[in-house]
Amino acid sequence: MTSKLDQLKTMTTVTADTGDIDAIRAYAPRDCTTNPSLILKAAQMEAYAPLVEEAILWGVNHNATASRIAMRLAVNFGSELARIVSGRVSTEVDADLSFDVEGTVAQAREIIGDYAERGVARSRVLVKIAATWEGIQAASILQKDGIDCNLTLIFSLTQAAACADANVFLISPFVGRIADWYAKAEGKTFTAETDPGLAAVKQIYAYYKAHGIKTVIMGASFRNQGQIEALAGCDSLTIAPPLLDALAKDSGSLVRRLDPASVTKDAPARMYLDEKSFRFMLNDNAMATEKLAEGIRIFSRDMRALRELVSKRLQLAA
Repeated sequence: MTSKLDQLKTMTTVTADTGDIDAIRAYAPRDCTTNPSLILKAAQMEAYAPLVEEAILWGVNHNATASRIAMRLAVNFGSELARIVSGRVSTEVDADLSFDVEGTVAQAREIIGDYAERGVARSRVLVKIAATWEGIQAASILQKDGIDCNLTLIFSLTQAAACADANVFLISPFVGRIADWYAKAEGKTFTAETDPGLAAVKQIYAYYKAHGIKTVIMGASFRNQGQIEALAGCDSLTIAPPLLDALAKDSGSLVRRLDPASVTKDAPARMYLDEKSFRFMLNDNAMATEKLAEGIRIFSRDMRALRELVSKRLQLAA
């Protein structure tokens, strides 16, 4: 029998959640996604030193800031990844811009421009943006300009509904982080039937399919193989290399769990949210509020660390 990874690929777009180019070659996903934490880790690996050197040299020649060089470095990794996968590559705007519509739009256009310089068409790129109100509004502007967006750090139907209103191309609900919050808050462990992270994705899936919303749902942040199997059939799943490896080595039967044809009629009613209702509903969800803020802090911290790495390399190059 074929592996569970191969079976999953027949019903779900498999995306590699890593900046490790060798890992992507090994598991042959269609898409790949990165974030500041993954780029920071990859940038410190000897195998990818040439990508770092190119960005530093470019920065010296253009008198660029460490922030701008760090973004070029992220695109360097993304361009290499685009040579391997047949689909899309996600590259994230700075988390510092999570509450800045104009800043997010400007940096997203820079990212697309950097990819174009390397011969990577915008149709191969997703600009990754935190799903704050401002991030969603920036994505709405970018989508109208033909720049497709991946709205990340999704923890609630409120965020997902606002993304649908903005005609966002793709959203990334974070299964593991949702489950982590409830496990800590309630002091319990969950089964596939009771896992609140899985329940959140299933609710969003039912909402989108029931209302004919075309935005792609890409489950993310998995803690174990069981969570992945429970979402078999979701539009897309982004999976870290260790779990890709586990699926590749498992020859058991994989059952499809999500299917648009089986969406129940009791899916949540369609919502059209303005800023006031979005902020109130998000604030009313303690888990989503806390995990969104925490995610932005983590990505911002790792982006600062990446800039510090760049700054040190610039000093050596001076």
